[in-house]
Amino acid sequence: MNRITNLLGTRFPVVQGGMAWCSGWKLASAVSNSGGLGLLGAGSMTPEVLREHIRKCRQVTDYPFGVNVPLQHTEINEIIEILVEERIKIVFTSAGDPREWTGWLKGKGAIVAHVVSSSRQAQNAEKAGVDIVVAEGVEAGGHNGREETTTFCLIPSVRRNISLPLVAAGGIATGAGFLAAMTLGADGIQIGTRFALTQESSASEVFKQYCLALGEGATRLMFSKLIPVRLAENPFRRQVEEAEARGASEEELLDLLGVGRARMGIFQGDIAEGELEIGQAATLVDQIQTVEEVMKEIVEGYLEALFKRNEW
Repeated sequence: MNRITNLLGTRFPVVQGGMAWCSGWKLASAVSNSGGLGLLGAGSMTPEVLREHIRKCRQVTDYPFGVNVPLQHTEINEIIEILVEERIKIVFTSAGDPREWTGWLKGKGAIVAHVVSSSRQAQNAEKAGVDIVVAEGVEAGGHNGREETTTFCLIPSVRRNISLPLVAAGGIATGAGFLAAMTLGADGIQIGTRFALTQESSASEVFKQYCLALGEGATRLMFSKLIPVRLAENPFRRQVEEAEARGASEEELLDLLGVGRARMGIFQGDIAEGELEIGQAATLVDQIQTVEEVMKEIVEGYLEALFKRNEW
């Protein structure tokens, strides 16, 4: 037991990232049933779809689960209303100012965590009253911080600057990575990519298999003029690279991005024209497993790495 497991009511200090188009009720409930904290990814859901996933999740797990809410969601007010109506007690917020909703959510009895990419953001989140800080390094898939700080540099820096429970995210996919994060000062870990490539993930099987075949260096941060996002190589990303290389404006990039690219790539499996958001840790995954198998490997790998360290 530690500060994270005590707060969240989980067996292990392992949180599943609330990834858009991957994190539905099947994935979240499987992670919670395996001893971690499952998160529903509200970023790709309408308010009523979120309600449906919350209720389905409750039908198949008696363990705690939560919801990840990007604060820039176009229907944020309605999403927050659903959380209150459905009595969600664990909320992870991201992509926005934690001062906006933290106090209000805590007033409704929720535990609030906020995702940051720098020590400054972590300090601001602590001042805003969050209960947990999730520090995410540049290795992570999807939307990323402009600082481009690696997890190994970010975690000890954030640890020096805040007193809150700290969850490390970005590039963690193994038990050894779990131990490394804890050694650097984290109280727990958040895993996205490894869970995105499980059987229970709602991502397209085409997307999953494509990601399994990625080599080192196959993901890259793109759209630096907009919001940086880590994407796997494909024809669409090459169009973005060419546009950025010639100095395309924000307007041109927005036009190129269009609407629904992440859904096309991740959920519908359009490998050519979709936005393939995945982290660098994809190169550490070589097969599609169940969540239960992944959790077992990670926990056993952590204990094995800890035992080896104690032998030194």
